[in-house]
Amino acid sequence: MEQEPWADNFPRHFPIFQQLRAKRVALFAWHAETHFCKISAAVYLEKHYIRTKQLCTCKTSSCVQGVENGITNGDAVCFCSSLRESDGFIMAKRGRRGKGEGNIYYREEEGRWMGSFYTEDGQRKYVYDKTQQGALAKLRAAQREDAQGMLIAEPEQTLSVYLPHWLEKVHKSKIRLSTYTRYSILLKKHILPALGHIKVQKLTATHLQSLYNRKLEEGLSAGVVRLLHAVLHKALRNALRIGLVSRNVCDLVDAPQPAQSEGQTLTTEQVHRLLEVAKGHDLEAIVTVAIMTGMRLGELLALRWQDIDLEKRNLQIRRTVTFLARHGYKETEPKTAKGRRSIVLPHVTVEVLRLHRLRQLEVKLKTGATWQEKGLVFSNASGEYLHAGNLRRKFRALLKQAGLGPMRFHDLRHSAATLLLSMGVHPKVVQEILGHSDITMTLDRYSHVLPSMQQEAMGKWDAEFDESADGRESK
Repeated sequence: MEQEPWADNFPRHFPIFQQLRAKRVALFAWHAETHFCKISAAVYLEKHYIRTKQLCTCKTSSCVQGVENGITNGDAVCFCSSLRESDGFIMAKRGRRGKGEGNIYYREEEGRWMGSFYTEDGQRKYVYDKTQQGALAKLRAAQREDAQGMLIAEPEQTLSVYLPHWLEKVHKSKIRLSTYTRYSILLKKHILPALGHIKVQKLTATHLQSLYNRKLEEGLSAGVVRLLHAVLHKALRNALRIGLVSRNVCDLVDAPQPAQSEGQTLTTEQVHRLLEVAKGHDLEAIVTVAIMTGMRLGELLALRWQDIDLEKRNLQIRRTVTFLARHGYKETEPKTAKGRRSIVLPHVTVEVLRLHRLRQLEVKLKTGATWQEKGLVFSNASGEYLHAGNLRRKFRALLKQAGLGPMRFHDLRHSAATLLLSMGVHPKVVQEILGHSDITMTLDRYSHVLPSMQQEAMGKWDAEFDESADGRESK
């Protein structure tokens, strides 16, 4: 095949071909006759764009597609797929990369792929991975976060810069306001003062282990230290995903295991004593419902009369409320689907609620125009949310009056579960009443009650075989 006259001019007139030749890529289109495809092309320069026309006779699907896409506006020329790269040909991608698409290339000296692009504010961002596909995935993720304002472009930054940015721009939209508030306090009070000066890429397992040990020595509970670990793990998982670090160092550290606390629980006799003392008290209704249903405090404070059908003895749990500093009371749905549940009320609870409603109506009439109607079952004297701090203070006084030791209001929930299980109620039913997401949570939490249930079960075997033995002897 005769060499086309324009072929000699490729390296001289078009810089892209010079760059490719610098990488030892031969671009000799006239060698096409050895690959079952004949190509002729006309190339000319027009407003800094290269345009190519290609004619192909091999008719392979990929080659025909290359011919159809043969008009390009930039540094690429679509060659027939039959021109193999191993024979010195390179098949360039269609068209020029758009602005901001980024680059991906292999760094032989590091043995890994690197991707880079320019962020919205003009800074260069790099990502790394062992595979080309992995580098591309990280590059696209970083570009999406940059477009959403969630990416910090500096390749090396301290934790005092990265962690607040991650919490505010990346993670905040995925969590509840109460969780965000708690994470923010943990960062400001415990993590940043100790680790904020360290660069993200320089953070080590030793840094983390020293932090955990120091916090335990300062008297922080194992549960809180474990939460510190969880926050750091989530933040560094995001850093790993966008290529800021090569591994999550939290995976190299074991967080302290909090001791399993069974909490204070009341016996049946103590429950009777507490409810007897509570008669006529402001807390009579809420304490009774808490003991009989095992509801959480936030669920009780968010309970409305529309959620209760006293005739059918049914109560629906649809929401929970939390008080947050600088935010006030915030109502949310229960964390899990199991948290939205229906509970059948005992007769004694229904009667207490009827009496409580009459008392609340009397208070409403006395309050007059200042009453804030929210439909809350357990409200303060003006119809607003009952303050948890005031409730706990009155509860401690009630316990003292009943001759009982100090306990948390939440321990009424544990008491309900323990008493139900000790009465022989099936653990699955107890799980549904408490709103646990899984029965294993119920069994693990109240495993201390199960030995007595096992003794009762084994006693039934003894009774069965004793009766059988007595029957054989009578014969």
